[in-house]
Amino acid sequence: MKKIIFIIASILISGCDLFTTRDAESPQKPRSDYQTAFTPEILVSNFINSLKDKDIENYLSSLSDSSFTDKIFSFSPSSEALSQFPALGDNWSKKNESQYLNNLKIKIPDELPITLTLSNPSQSVHGDSITYVASYSLNVPLNETTIPSNYQGELIFELVRDSRFVWSIYFWRDIKRSDSPSWSELKGRFY
Repeated sequence: MKKIIFIIASILISGCDLFTTRDAESPQKPRSDYQTAFTPEILVSNFINSLKDKDIENYLSSLSDSSFTDKIFSFSPSSEALSQFPALGDNWSKKNESQYLNNLKIKIPDELPITLTLSNPSQSVHGDSITYVASYSLNVPLNETTIPSNYQGELIFELVRDSRFVWSIYFWRDIKRSDSPSWSELKGRFY
């Protein structure tokens, strides 16, 4: 009987590779082009790159974190978009940003980037915060032909430096400036 138990145990132990080492898992993919936003310029660059890479974690890192500042992120949509998509006016937060971007990301081929171009940027300092204003052109290569791919307007970011000395966006106002749809309309469609 002892021989049978020994033979069965030997077969089980040798068959399940208990004592062999396995290959190490490859490390998580690092955040591409992401840098800690110790300047407003780095913050804006991170924001643009997060869209290009469709990296939701980096995108949300550009928005204020209430753990490190008393400024809670909020968004003010263009008035045209608000009349079309009333949900945009319901205390839009980082959670809403995450949901909209996740929904949008699903509709874009993996290999194609979202392209944000900012022009005519200007900044004004107000104590511990900065107002950043720029015209934007946003290209979103969607799989759907019924939804526009190009969005234009003006964005106004209110930036704050938090307790870690990292800059983030705590308020974002979107303004429609042309016949093209605004970024707010894109958010409304994909929220």
